[in-house]
Amino acid sequence: MDTWLLNDSIERKQLVVIGICSDENSSFKKGTAEAPPLIREALHNGSANLSAECGLSLGNNKRVNDIGDVNIGSGSAAFMKIEEHISQILEQGGLPLTLGGDHAITYPIIKAIAKHHQSFSILHFDAHPDLYDELDGNRLSHACPFARIMESSLASRLIQVGIRTLNGHQKSQVEKFSVETHEMSHFDAQNFNPNLTGPVYISFDIDALDPAFAPGVSHFEPGGLSVRDVLDIIQKIEVPIIGADIVEYNPKHDINGMTAMVAAKLVKEIGGMILKSNPI
Repeated sequence: MDTWLLNDSIERKQLVVIGICSDENSSFKKGTAEAPPLIREALHNGSANLSAECGLSLGNNKRVNDIGDVNIGSGSAAFMKIEEHISQILEQGGLPLTLGGDHAITYPIIKAIAKHHQSFSILHFDAHPDLYDELDGNRLSHACPFARIMESSLASRLIQVGIRTLNGHQKSQVEKFSVETHEMSHFDAQNFNPNLTGPVYISFDIDALDPAFAPGVSHFEPGGLSVRDVLDIIQKIEVPIIGADIVEYNPKHDINGMTAMVAAKLVKEIGGMILKSNPI
């Protein structure tokens, strides 16, 4: 079985895996802070190798560097320090693949990304738009990261896939920020083309998937994407993928480690595509 190499320092165009253990900003159920080590455990449990469908392997690959997990303390100041952790990766030329944690972490991650890339798009997979201006008085809630990102003009485009919970407030936010939201009620994964013309960041909320494929989430929302739908979309990307996050896996609701294996598959496939799209 191939192994995951841990390097002492970050090199240019290296895929850098980092776990961000944070769920303080979750609005419904806690548990996602426990996810990063369990995703790694699934990735290395011996039932599959580390080869991605794009033809690259993350195993025994000097371009892959797992730097471990960061436990985020309580309070907004500690939470926003996530930006510093990602900035350190970017400053050394690394390509961050972040394991969450809840979706709130995407805001400070994108703040770091925006300092190193003048113009980029976000391809966001989710059941929810996460565009609330605030939720329960919390503007850093996991229901709000893309409102914070778009009101600060941190990304040039926001493309959302898998959405099936769009309410009145979030519809108005979609219009306000010119978000390209593709609702599941009329979504054709096979023919979907986001027409990307520049670098893209992928933000993947596990609940974008139908609960039949990924039951280990806090917010069950039937009628979602299949794993194959997602892989087909990601594998069509022909522009540089400058980073990604995989968030909202909640081990407390998983069944037989099923969702952990799906998250591990996403690590392999998204990680492989990050490497492929950023050749040395």
